[in-house]
Amino acid sequence: MKIALVGETVLKTPASAVSVEDINTLDFQSFVHELKQTMLDANGIGIAAPQVFDSRAVMIIASRPNPRYPDAPEMAPLVLINPRIIQHSEDQTKDWEGCLSVPALRGKVKRYNWIEIEYHDICGELISCKFEGFVARIFQHEYDHLIGKTWLDHIESTEDIVAESVLFQSA
Repeated sequence: MKIALVGETVLKTPASAVSVEDINTLDFQSFVHELKQTMLDANGIGIAAPQVFDSRAVMIIASRPNPRYPDAPEMAPLVLINPRIIQHSEDQTKDWEGCLSVPALRGKVKRYNWIEIEYHDICGELISCKFEGFVARIFQHEYDHLIGKTWLDHIESTEDIVAESVLFQSA
């Protein structure tokens, strides 16, 4: 699947909810499989449907160490359909993020330290859970794609944007 790049209209357009009936269709299941493979092939730790020119409210988060995130914790790929944030911490932490749709750049973005969410899983079941730390950051980053935002929309200063190669040189 082709990845949409910053500037593409699809990345600024809020995603549409997926009906529970559609979740179990072969077409939808195949799409989710391809979306996951696209994320893995790109060494991503998350991806949202708008990043592959699809306007459905679907995202996958999958934390694992890789060349882009060498210190990421292990987490099996998790498909989240129609996710929403129910509650979040008041405190936030600012840290570096990258994005498959914003290649070669990193931005320092403020995110909630923990979030409580609801979503439908790949079988259509409604799930509630809490994410903390790095996984909460991944969720919020991918969730932004479902509401028509990228990390660039959260930047407080141009000093919070660097070339990925420069950031990794100084690490």
